[in-house]
Amino acid sequence: MSQAAYIRDMMSDTELDLATGPGEVSSFYTNLNVFLTGGAGFLGKLLIERILRSCSGVNMLFVLLRAKKGKSSEDRFKELFEDLVFDRLKREKPGFAQKVRLIEGDVGEIGLGLAPEQRELLRTTNIVIHGAATVRFDESVRIATKINVRGTKEMLILAKEMPNLRAFVHISTAYSNCVRQSIDEKFYPPPIDSDKLLDLLEILDDASLEHLTPVLLGKYPNTYVFTKAVAEDVIRRNSHSLPVCIVRPSIVISTYKEPVAGWIDNVYGPTGVVLGAAIGLLRTLHCDPEGIADMIPADFVVNNIIVAAWDIAEARTTNVNSADSSNIPETDEPPIYNVVSSCQKPYTWGKLMRHTEEYGLKVPTMMCIWYYCFKLNKYESVHKIYVIFLHLLPALIVDSVARIIGREPMLWKAYKKIHKFSAVISYFATQQWRFSNNGVLRLSAKLSPADQNQFEVNMEKFSWEEFNYHYARGLRLYILKDPFDSVPKASARYARLRIAHYTLISVVCGFIFWLLWTLVKFMGM
Repeated sequence: MSQAAYIRDMMSDTELDLATGPGEVSSFYTNLNVFLTGGAGFLGKLLIERILRSCSGVNMLFVLLRAKKGKSSEDRFKELFEDLVFDRLKREKPGFAQKVRLIEGDVGEIGLGLAPEQRELLRTTNIVIHGAATVRFDESVRIATKINVRGTKEMLILAKEMPNLRAFVHISTAYSNCVRQSIDEKFYPPPIDSDKLLDLLEILDDASLEHLTPVLLGKYPNTYVFTKAVAEDVIRRNSHSLPVCIVRPSIVISTYKEPVAGWIDNVYGPTGVVLGAAIGLLRTLHCDPEGIADMIPADFVVNNIIVAAWDIAEARTTNVNSADSSNIPETDEPPIYNVVSSCQKPYTWGKLMRHTEEYGLKVPTMMCIWYYCFKLNKYESVHKIYVIFLHLLPALIVDSVARIIGREPMLWKAYKKIHKFSAVISYFATQQWRFSNNGVLRLSAKLSPADQNQFEVNMEKFSWEEFNYHYARGLRLYILKDPFDSVPKASARYARLRIAHYTLISVVCGFIFWLLWTLVKFMGM
């Protein structure tokens, strides 16, 4: 199957599913202005695409972007729509560009870095979706707090200037309270008062703040989940009188169906593990294969965000119009939605790797450097032994040969990065959490049949096998940029790697046997 035909095939089922036409949710967005932060990120791109295509009656979509890596916000805005994730939108809604407007700003700055005229323009916003965040787990406390905590507070300040605001959706993470084993859809005490943390940023210099970081984090594994937990405290403390809700996705992975199956543009979390194993570089991970891998396809997250905005707006309208609305306290805490898979479709790490191995080996990539050889190790001591013999010794040998022939050694450096990445993943792959998602189920129950078909939020009909079929192919196509017409050539090359792999194992085993036999003979003398 050609690459173009494969993409058409991945789109076809979805397009047929949406033939029922618009429902209440898509109609709700008609003539409304939506303000989105984090639009250049993975979820942000999908939100832009989905709103413009499925809620096409929207009046205007404001997208906040900042200059980054030498590129202006205007350049980043233009490049954003060159991504092939927007191909379906371009085909179905060719006039979408008239409904998108760049807003130059930065959530890490005081006042969001907005010019007065742009801040005035944003007063016309009806729906705010705040998704901007730094997702680097090793980010400094100062930067993570500026973006994830202070940025959220600045967004709420801006929201209070919007006279016609109908919904404010804050995107958090299901692991914002990962220091707890049981996580319900409610607020928990933050690791530190949000205002106190912001005060520390003003009082302490970088060196002092970094020295204090381990104390601040406590049991939290990294600055990302720590600051996302504090950001939820910002929401709780500063959202009174605002129509606010929080969406907490678990580990976000590639799309299930929308706008195309298997699309992804990053190697965070499990994707990095699957990809590293697929190309023959990652061979061991400290992970409980029987543990639940709470992953959620990105389009389920997008659907929940879009529907949650509709629901919070409808609830506010109903309350305002009801006869006893005066009895509704303004201090009610915002609703929280745990967008997770473990409640309806629990799935283990072991099954993930078995399924991706099954589907991935059918379409090997030209990017493979060695044959697939991967093991999930529940016990850290066993994992470390695997690291020595399957990562470090091969890296030492290969880099030594590279030096001898005059090439730059690279494998040892690569494994240093891989081990740093693996340590982050292992925290989530060796522990177990119990989530509740009753709020998400209630959202699903409120939807009409047409809306349930168009904006699927309940994973009841979801299939991990179907997902992984496209997941493996999506990684090849969208991350490795390896077109499907190279599969025959890649398969032949992979067959040679398989022969080399087992030949090497046979030689090593033979050498070990010879050493043991020699030792036995020597001791027998």
